Amino acid sequence: MPKKPEVDFRPIPHTRGLSLHDAAMYVGISNALFERAVASGQMPQPRVLAGRNVWDIVELNSAFDKLPHRGDHDNPAAMSERDRWLATQT
Repeated sequence: MPKKPEVDFRPIPHTRGLSLHDAAMYVGISNALFERAVASGQMPQPRVLAGRNVWDIVELNSAFDKLPHRGDHDNPAAMSERDRWLATQT
């Protein structure tokens, strides 16, 4: 029997609402890191549909666009966002 791959790969369907797992995969990070990003405000809070948390792909795109780039140290606003993000990682 073939060994299950270590990486969970499945294509993201063309939907607007994503589960936590799919939202984390869409952004390119683990579920745990995604949950920390939501708690810190770096990623949006989910919407609630039928008692389930659903992340809006449009809001994920907007939040991702606001993330600082590596080397944005000349931009004080980006630096403060990075510092806030790093503070949540410890």
